[in-house]
Amino acid sequence: MSTLLAIDDDQLTLKCYRYAFEEQGIQLVTATTVKEGVALFHRYQPNVVLCDLRLPDGTGLDVLRQLREHAAKIPFILATGHGTAETAIEAMGQGVFDYLIKPIDPDQLTELVEHALKSSRLMQVPALVPSAESEYQPQGDILIGQCPAMQEVYKAIGRVAPKDVMVLILGESGTGKEMVARAIYHYSKRSSGPFLAINCAAIPENLLESELFGHEKGSFTGADRKRIGKFEQCNGGTLFMDEIGDMTPLMQTKILRVLQDQRFERVGGSETVQTNVRVIAATNRDLERAVAEGKFRADLYYRLNVFTIRLPALRERTSDIPLLLTYLLRQYGKELGKEVQSVSPEAIRLLESYAWPGNIRELQSAIKHALLSMTGPVLIPEHLPEQVQGTKALIASSTDPETTGHWDVMKHIRERLQSGTEKVYEEVIEAVERQLFREVLQHTSGNQSQASQILGISRPTLRAKLSKLGLVIERNIDLNDS
Repeated sequence: MSTLLAIDDDQLTLKCYRYAFEEQGIQLVTATTVKEGVALFHRYQPNVVLCDLRLPDGTGLDVLRQLREHAAKIPFILATGHGTAETAIEAMGQGVFDYLIKPIDPDQLTELVEHALKSSRLMQVPALVPSAESEYQPQGDILIGQCPAMQEVYKAIGRVAPKDVMVLILGESGTGKEMVARAIYHYSKRSSGPFLAINCAAIPENLLESELFGHEKGSFTGADRKRIGKFEQCNGGTLFMDEIGDMTPLMQTKILRVLQDQRFERVGGSETVQTNVRVIAATNRDLERAVAEGKFRADLYYRLNVFTIRLPALRERTSDIPLLLTYLLRQYGKELGKEVQSVSPEAIRLLESYAWPGNIRELQSAIKHALLSMTGPVLIPEHLPEQVQGTKALIASSTDPETTGHWDVMKHIRERLQSGTEKVYEEVIEAVERQLFREVLQHTSGNQSQASQILGISRPTLRAKLSKLGLVIERNIDLNDS
């Protein structure tokens, strides 16, 4: 449960806070003075602090200064009365996450606190790169995978994190681009500063500009107060801009300018704001093609592409599925109150054979679905979502001598073409090889020496192929052995 510390000497305001958060699963801790607020902060270690500007024994900025040394990554929201907005704006330069003007609008309050809680988690829960001995039971989030492609991702994070340069993360939706960005932030020299994330594809252009650069009061309909944008909020920290390839040409031009000189103007304003932000961008689009087609500015692409990290799709690293499965079953089993002792080999084969168009995000949903469907301690195929169970026919056709020749290669090719992939040759060859190796291993009852002779390749080559394709002879995950 998240904890919100509210510091205000007005009991009516505190009552409004209780009303606003009582049904949102947020623990509210209240104080009426600077001294009491600081003491409660150390006692409860809240996720967000909401503080009035004027208090009986000091100001909200006094609270901020006393807490900053111990809580640099905890969002601090300032509440201020009419006529003191400029003071609140000045406070932004001292590290305030955002401000509210009294009387406080309940909807605006809950929305702001929701954003602050999300930012708090992004900053306080690190995304960790695992060690070779990791048992995948971290205190924070962890990047999971031991395949060669993921090892290259870990090396890239290690190389670029300490360097204060822009990073471009490429990968399909659901591959974990935000987690890579957080890992870079966690291991960087800016780890004591803020980390904010924004999805450029999820916000309309006019609102995106305001989200990034802020706006002046009255600059457009609904702009009833001055707002501080992400580039100003994130001064001294790291800004993760997801799906940057979906920005309009106009926004691309404005982003290019701020990346070049770290200066910008708020919407409707003439004052130039100086900031110091490290940008990590991500996209699932082919930016080189977008540049060639005139849909993405070449100069912005080259500005972003200082250092690139490419994340593999889950179907390209199915050998990591057992590791991911073990970790997710522990994590979600605890959350959902489900005890899983083992996973059947048939369920493993289904998970490894499915294409996972939604990548890690889809795997997470599938595991939750399976846990909710389970009635015993063993996860079996029937517990998996229907689309994953649909790969049974594919597995059967690859292991039944009478139907092997009927695997629909053309259907697979059409599916890959419809997915928009640019690796049709590689993906189809990999799919055919997967069917071939399964059939041969089925024929030899798992004897790799015989299989290598039949295939006409060496055993090391066979092992390398099996590893690349994520194929196993027989496997059963027993969670109680680890």
